Amino acid sequence: MPRLIALLCGALMAPLTALHAQAADPHLIPRPRELAPGAYVTIPRVVTIAVGQSADDRFAADELAQALRARGVRATVGGPTAGAYKVTLLRTDATAARGVLDAAGIALGEDQRAEGYALVADKEQAVVVAASATGVFYGAQTLKQLIRTDGADPQVYTATIRDWPAMRWRGMQDDLSRGPLPTLEYQKQQVRTFAAYKLNVFSPYYEHTFEYRSHPIMAPPGGVMTQDEVKELVSYARKFHIEVVPEQEAFGHLHHMLKYDLYGALAETSHGHVLAPGQAGSLQVIKDWFAEIDSVFPSTFVHIGADETFELGLGQTRDRVQRDSLSRVYMEFLRDIESAIRRPGKKYLFWGDIAQGSPHLVPSLPKSMIAVPWNYWSVSGFDRAIKPFADAGIETWVAPGVNNWNRVYPNNDVALRNIQGFVRDGQRLGSTGMLNTNWDDDGEGIFNQVWYGVLFGAAASWQKGESSIPQFVESFGLQFHGDGTGKISAAQAKLSQAQALLAKSGPAEATTQLYWLDPFSTEGQVAAQKLRAISRDVRVLAESALVLSAQARYALRGKDGSLAALRERDALDAMDMGARRIDFIGMKFQLADEIVRHYQAALDSVAKGAPPTHDLTEIASQINSRTQDIRDGYVLGKELYEKSWRAENRPYWLGNVTNRYDLAAQTWIKRIDQFNQVRAQYGRTKRLPSLEEMGLPRTLAP
Repeated sequence: MPRLIALLCGALMAPLTALHAQAADPHLIPRPRELAPGAYVTIPRVVTIAVGQSADDRFAADELAQALRARGVRATVGGPTAGAYKVTLLRTDATAARGVLDAAGIALGEDQRAEGYALVADKEQAVVVAASATGVFYGAQTLKQLIRTDGADPQVYTATIRDWPAMRWRGMQDDLSRGPLPTLEYQKQQVRTFAAYKLNVFSPYYEHTFEYRSHPIMAPPGGVMTQDEVKELVSYARKFHIEVVPEQEAFGHLHHMLKYDLYGALAETSHGHVLAPGQAGSLQVIKDWFAEIDSVFPSTFVHIGADETFELGLGQTRDRVQRDSLSRVYMEFLRDIESAIRRPGKKYLFWGDIAQGSPHLVPSLPKSMIAVPWNYWSVSGFDRAIKPFADAGIETWVAPGVNNWNRVYPNNDVALRNIQGFVRDGQRLGSTGMLNTNWDDDGEGIFNQVWYGVLFGAAASWQKGESSIPQFVESFGLQFHGDGTGKISAAQAKLSQAQALLAKSGPAEATTQLYWLDPFSTEGQVAAQKLRAISRDVRVLAESALVLSAQARYALRGKDGSLAALRERDALDAMDMGARRIDFIGMKFQLADEIVRHYQAALDSVAKGAPPTHDLTEIASQINSRTQDIRDGYVLGKELYEKSWRAENRPYWLGNVTNRYDLAAQTWIKRIDQFNQVRAQYGRTKRLPSLEEMGLPRTLAP
């Protein structure tokens, strides 16, 4: 180790500074707190990792070696050092560690001990120093990003880094109750990826898909995460320094329980969504749930939901609400829930939307509760959501969103600015955590499409202050996909533009509705009026993204034709699928207009005594036509969607989506047949039905 220290003394004495503009940028996600920049240098294709006796540190070393091997580097733990690039993972109490820190001119203070680390790398070796197992692990994750393997030989970015997080808790919530339910193996993949970007909380969201043995009727067959699966996930996540924080809705969003008559007496309104406060049995059900949750989730934190209780006061509590006020009834039941399930050492999260409207009652909440104010659309002005709790001394975690719900592809333009602003303001107002959110309101969400927002949330919550969106955009493709060409990042940017443009023309930005909408329907024509001006622009953006994605794949293809250098291929496939869905929306409305124009031209030809053959053939034929294009779009869309779904989810719920594809395709198959019958009819009668008889709109924009 003296030789290592001497080398570091000679090569890495540069002071820590902000990243110089003229230096090569390693494009790290998250960006380190302090970094003395260097340059990329070629290293041997053999890497050996030295590590101490700690089982946790050995795991970090093994995980680093495995990641490098997946990139074509021959990495071993404790292997021979001759001719190899040497990596050492150290704790601060090791003699060698003190020498490394002194040589680099840095120290790790008390505020860096829990998760902070130092990393020094030159052309011969790299050393990670940390006070904790978590810090060692995070240093290894950063080193993983410093080593590039997209060229002929691996390269390392030489640098000196001192790094620690701005926020203690950095989480990602995943909706497991609105359709897709991931497999256990995919959840493990999520854990690995979250940890790679230094998230430390994974929060599965349940309404009815957790296995409650005391209430087994709630979970649908095939749509349940069993307690044995949870135990395995929790154990797996612990190795990656991730705390699995369960969320079980305990007030609102309980329709999947309350639709059963066994629980009818507990519902605020018949077969509704809200559990009625004050009803015999309401608190008992909650106690049953959280007793089982506590038995399999050892986390310090438990999330009880309690958002969007819109039905409160409309049914069984109507008189009480009129007497005491809606906010008081809500707050009293929230306290009752916390009191009923309280366990020593536990802290209870709740959504802050309802309570923030009654700031005078917030101080009455127990200090064991953590408010989670949420806002998914704004890009500024988050104080209103945070301050009622901060002023009352209630701990807060801010909750932005990846803006994927009811979208054919996430609106990343909104998502990144929402995450940026909310986390920035949360840090300023003392929030101790961030819980980024993924929602599946339309039941069609593909998690592999939201990694863009997930990784930016990881960056924003680790970094201090306002995180740079342009820096992240430039970094994403390289770090997530291993793409040094910049083409995947450019493709994501094109899709962000396309989705943002498309969202302005949809019903409440619900671009999923545009995908399924019949352009000849009344609502379809309303949408068409908005889309005609932008359809071509949307399509060009989406198609450009597909071209860029394909070019990146070509560039990363090895001599043997494999795509070994390309990482997260399922996510790239999901991105391409989203691009095709966006493109299809534009195409469908364009072709629908062309169908109407061709049919009107056919009517005009018949009126002049000329045959309408050309125009009818353009609409429907046995080879290529507009109606066939739309049919084919839905058929291909189903194939691509199902592939992306099965890459991450259980079969449960899939039929609800694929049935829509089948029905949409059948609609256009019927229209193909209809137009072919009209052609045959013309051959007999020399007449054509009117636009109205064909179900076609008469009014079109010029």
